[in-house]
Amino acid sequence: MTALRLTEAQFQQRVLETAAIHGWRYAHFRPARTVHGWRTPVQGYPGVPDLLLARHGVILLTELKTDTGRPTTEQLAWLEQLGNHGRLWRPRDWDQVHAELSRPKEH
Repeated sequence: MTALRLTEAQFQQRVLETAAIHGWRYAHFRPARTVHGWRTPVQGYPGVPDLLLARHGVILLTELKTDTGRPTTEQLAWLEQLGNHGRLWRPRDWDQVHAELSRPKEH
């Protein structure tokens, strides 16, 4: 498939719409503007993946990047610690992303 030229926000919207169609529950922690700049009110280590997806006992924590975006050191550390639950998804990986989100429940 030809790479999709999407911003991270556009790609995230596509992922969330596809996840919803296929019955995934999801959470996204959005930053908010404060007097001190943009902040995401979450306690713990920085670099938590963008999305939490859950369906049929399967949990995925996905970091979304554009095709040229680079994960931070903190984001890579999270993905390493998450093992099989962590994902780094890009628009160019759409076929793989779609296949994973649309995979039927395993018995």
